[in-house]
Amino acid sequence: MLLIIALSLLVGVLLGLLGGGGSILTVPILVYLAGLSAKNAIITSLIVVCLTSLIAVINHARHGKVCWTVGLTFGMTGMVGAFLGGRLATYVPDSLLLVLFAVIMLAASVSMLRTKKTPQARQASQLPPLKPCPQRLPFIALMLDGFLVGSMTGLIGVGGGFLMVPALNNLAGLPIHAAIGTSLFIIIIQSSAALAGHANHMTIDILLTGLFSAFAILGSFVGSSLSGKIPGRHLRRGFGLFVFILGGFLLYREINPPMIAQITDLVIRHQDFLLGASSILLIMLSYRIWLWAHTLQKNNDRNQT
Repeated sequence: MLLIIALSLLVGVLLGLLGGGGSILTVPILVYLAGLSAKNAIITSLIVVCLTSLIAVINHARHGKVCWTVGLTFGMTGMVGAFLGGRLATYVPDSLLLVLFAVIMLAASVSMLRTKKTPQARQASQLPPLKPCPQRLPFIALMLDGFLVGSMTGLIGVGGGFLMVPALNNLAGLPIHAAIGTSLFIIIIQSSAALAGHANHMTIDILLTGLFSAFAILGSFVGSSLSGKIPGRHLRRGFGLFVFILGGFLLYREINPPMIAQITDLVIRHQDFLLGASSILLIMLSYRIWLWAHTLQKNNDRNQT
């Protein structure tokens, strides 16, 4: 129990410091240390992350680091995706949920480990400071990203902050600290909707959830106070390496013949649904990639001039 308490503090610190990342540790902690099933761990994770983000966002809002318009644009479609993801989780075996979770962890770690120069780094040397909350926003792209991240939140219980912060920083043009604060606000919206989607199969260990949430909230105060004092680039890379190792361990542990048989059976029984859902996601991702490519080209042209 002491180890669970210590790790819940770490979850809160990461949420307050990075605007995400804490939830990606919560599910493995609850599954492998607290002994919860994957679905119950996901539901508990959503509650913990929602409550912790609610407390952490207050401190960010007091310092003007939350862009409400951006958050609502991203969050409203995210609520739809989170609710649908929560409903879909009912039909997905626990072992497959953990494999999906591990894949997301590996993808997130790669994103964190990238050393690409961010818009914030460029602005210090080449551009005037960005306004905390830009007025001109790519609304369609934000709504699409919100839906996709929300779907992931509902399905596997990850708040998506590790994806939201880079998206808000690069896509919406928010400075990094404003992106962190806004990400916390979006996590609250999406986690609440995801819990509604899980309502028909929700089982909660009140004592464990309350204890984990209390210490995570305490950690979020520490993380919020440290935000801006610790170089975010080094912190994200260190955390990204840890997430990569943990994601690899989950894949190694969960991929086995029974799990592969479950996936095969699931695909055979629901192939029409999976084909339709995959087609919709492919269309959305194609548009998102097209938009990203055009945005990148515009930025390159602007820098050359």
